[in-house]
Amino acid sequence: MRQDPFGNRGGQGQPARRRGGFNPRMLILAVFAIYGVYYYFSNQTVDPVTGEKVLIDRSLSIEDEKALGLQAYEEILSQERPVDPDSEIARQVRAIAARLIDKVPEVEAALAAENGQQAPTFSQDFEWDVQVIESEQANAFCLPGGKMAVYTGLVPVAGNEDAMAVVMGHEIAHALLRHGAQRMAQQKLSQMGQMAGAMSGMDPQQQQMVMAAMGYGYLLPYARKHETEADEVGLMLAAAACFDPAESVPLWERMGAASGGGAPPEFSSTHPNPGTRIQNLRSWMPKAMEYRERFCTTP
Repeated sequence: MRQDPFGNRGGQGQPARRRGGFNPRMLILAVFAIYGVYYYFSNQTVDPVTGEKVLIDRSLSIEDEKALGLQAYEEILSQERPVDPDSEIARQVRAIAARLIDKVPEVEAALAAENGQQAPTFSQDFEWDVQVIESEQANAFCLPGGKMAVYTGLVPVAGNEDAMAVVMGHEIAHALLRHGAQRMAQQKLSQMGQMAGAMSGMDPQQQQMVMAAMGYGYLLPYARKHETEADEVGLMLAAAACFDPAESVPLWERMGAASGGGAPPEFSSTHPNPGTRIQNLRSWMPKAMEYRERFCTTP
């Protein structure tokens, strides 16, 4: 038996196990946990349109978001193939977008007033641009700053301009609600968790289990909440712009059929399943019709 330089006695040259005492791994986890809690609560703000508390990094400005949106948009357009801007589909999509964008201030003000909040005004500085991209994808997007695109694969699934307006209103709502900024803040929290796991000595399997629990318990439900918020705000926007909100239900029936039942279960997806969306849309329909009657000024 020998004594090591730190005074621990053990057999066969091995230091004796400590009983109690300081555990640096627990300290690391505690530090990250405290900072994560601080970051979460110190970066919360109320979204006036939904009335919900949301997590947005206070160091990320609207101008930063717009710059990131423009960068992503330019990268996409450098890799994808926009259709001729003078083509019929491009003109139709731009016309739908123009009607939706025109109603953004009124709809934001009305929704914010329902929550006792002042309407946000940052979208007034958006530099809107709308492209139609040649692709089989039944998809569309709107990035921070108002950079939008509709993929031609969405056209046959939408089937008419009312359904197309519902989809485009949904995408515009993501930008109005700053969902991109919220996802960035969530990613920062996830990175903190990964760093804490790695530095505390967790093995890869343990880290994977922790991140999976965080994903199923926090990140995926939060993503589905974003989709639901965008569905509601987008529906009000389409109705206010004189489109028929009732077309949203057959739209999602067609979306469900187009997926061929290959979508993952809702609990493991970033999106609600079509059945859930249809149920929500039907529940919002009276309010959407009210917005149509209140704000639609074009026959």
